Amino acid sequence: MRKRIGLSLLILLFLGLNVFLTQKVIALETEEGFVSLFNGENLDGWVKRGGDATYRVADGEIIGECQPGPFNTFLCSEQEFGDFILKLDFKVAVPGNSGVQFRSHARPDVENRERVFGYQAEIDPSDVNDTGRIYDEGRRGHQYGIIWLDRTPDDKLVEARAAYKPGEWNEMEIQCVGPSIRTWINGVQVVNFFDYLDLSGFLALQVHAGNQGTIHWKNIRIKDLGVSEWHPFFVDGKDGKQLVAAYKFVPECWKFNDEEGYLIGYHTKTEVRDGLIVSDGQYDNFAARVTYQINGGNSALYFRAEEVNTSWLLRGYQNEIAGNEAEAGIWHTAGDQQPGRGWLGKNEELVKKLRNENDWNTICSIAYKDRIMTFLNGFNIVDINDPEGEKIGKLGLQLHGGADVEMKFKDFEVLPITPQMQRLIDRE
Repeated sequence: MRKRIGLSLLILLFLGLNVFLTQKVIALETEEGFVSLFNGENLDGWVKRGGDATYRVADGEIIGECQPGPFNTFLCSEQEFGDFILKLDFKVAVPGNSGVQFRSHARPDVENRERVFGYQAEIDPSDVNDTGRIYDEGRRGHQYGIIWLDRTPDDKLVEARAAYKPGEWNEMEIQCVGPSIRTWINGVQVVNFFDYLDLSGFLALQVHAGNQGTIHWKNIRIKDLGVSEWHPFFVDGKDGKQLVAAYKFVPECWKFNDEEGYLIGYHTKTEVRDGLIVSDGQYDNFAARVTYQINGGNSALYFRAEEVNTSWLLRGYQNEIAGNEAEAGIWHTAGDQQPGRGWLGKNEELVKKLRNENDWNTICSIAYKDRIMTFLNGFNIVDINDPEGEKIGKLGLQLHGGADVEMKFKDFEVLPITPQMQRLIDRE
């Protein structure tokens, strides 16, 4: 009987060891490519900016404690990151607002303090519980009545809010791949959105200003995926700015300003054809942006456009440059044999607040599969799903035919979203 018990015990021990080793292998495979950003002993590799909250290390954790005062405080990584997957565990021991900064920066502020600004994944222990949503700290947050960059509707947040465990350890995951930003809480997706303003920067652990708040962090690790880059169509040459990877249609309408390097587009109403800058290549999933000043007439940033036999040459989506409340609206243009669909989306009320009259403005178009987005001066104007639309095509800058148009363009560039990037963006 003893021999049988001993044999059974050995079998159980073997099975238990096998399960443990299997779990260990699975964990290692899951964490492959991640490196720790916190050594568990001290704050080497981190620097404090902003307010007077304190940070200390105890039991392998970073503990941030609020000290009453008007300034938010940030423990910032010395290293910067572009595309990445960040994982960490956090616990709100004493209720107080917090967050995790990423792709962030600092600027001089009052009292010789550095003001941190940039993307923040919220840690919100309140009953509202917006944990995992994206706020633009020190920049676009609470501007024009907009709090969250992700604009995720409440009915899409029910599961994520239920996944958060008040007063306990929670795992946060943040993924940035080009213009794509996604977050998860305890394995449940919170947001999945696109933005174009920053492609790299430091990380930071925030303790929000207030009267109380104690936040614990541990197991901070990151998988560095490199940095996505914009590809310019205007580059410096021997004799000033020049056009690359694109061509001019009605070339006499276009010339570079030699001193300041921007592209001037001038068009009279006697010319029925559109003046165009058209990309050589076609783009399916991408972000494209241009900064412009409009002094008269009508223009647009074309995308997913095809060449057609018309006086306007291109058929497809237009990110509108109109000098009015239609700015950054999406217009769909007709071809010679195919009808256009007209306006697909506008936000006239927000545009009224954002548009810089007689000054420089920036529009951006982001296309990802059926999802089409436009931005004006950093703010999302249109975000639609359009399964009927074109899936690939050229980019272009327009001077509208049959009208007196005077435009200036600078920083025209594209960020392609590659198949490798798509696999990460689409992962479960």
